[in-house]
Amino acid sequence: MIPANQARCFTHALAFSFFLASAAFAQAPDGPQPDPPAPAATRPAPTPAPRTTTVQYITVPSGTRVAVVLENGISTASAKPGDSVYFRTSFPITINNKVVVPVGSYLRGEVTEAKRAGHVKGKGELRLRLNTLILPNGYTVDLNAEPHSTDAGSGTKTDSEGKITGPGGKGKDATTIATTTAAGAGIGAIADGGKGAGIGAGIGGIAGLAAVLLSRGPEAQLQRGSSMDLILERDLELDADQVHYTNVGQPSTVIAVPIQQQ
Repeated sequence: MIPANQARCFTHALAFSFFLASAAFAQAPDGPQPDPPAPAATRPAPTPAPRTTTVQYITVPSGTRVAVVLENGISTASAKPGDSVYFRTSFPITINNKVVVPVGSYLRGEVTEAKRAGHVKGKGELRLRLNTLILPNGYTVDLNAEPHSTDAGSGTKTDSEGKITGPGGKGKDATTIATTTAAGAGIGAIADGGKGAGIGAGIGGIAGLAAVLLSRGPEAQLQRGSSMDLILERDLELDADQVHYTNVGQPSTVIAVPIQQQ
């Protein structure tokens, strides 16, 4: 037989176990159990910083001459500051035996000054500034260039500051006076012999002088198709990735159209 004290302990332990089981059963919710908690979200990997690429430049040094052909005629008779001028390169530029500016590249600039010739003295004057270079692939860069020399056939001259000056009019003025004087003398001789010739010559000379005073000297002008040398006023920086040319380029055909004298 089990002693009374051990029986009581056993009874108490059994009752306590039953109590715990009942409490656990009471706390459990009715119906299906919820899904287990979702695992903790993983943090996305950081986006790597973009790698920086160093742009390589090819430098066309200041002082480089650029041979160009004029695409539109210019004359001091009609030009005014701000008017656009257009050119194409007629000779390639190479750096380290590689073509960086091929023939046929476009240049755009503007008239910065236009001065007409005077009635008695003075010559027509032009100043141009080239601002933009467009390569055949569309790559566009800023530049700073001005004329260094102009087509000899234009009768113009270019000084060290890029000013283009037209021809003088003294020879034309002298011819005008001489022609009108001779015409007046001839008319006077027919009318009244030698005396009339002198009077007619004087009248003709006066008429010639008046014509000179009323007319302007020759304009400074460059016809379409004129050749010109430009000179770079500062270094020209070209993106090396944009100037992969395997040939010197193709020249354009520009028909020279003379500009009518005013």
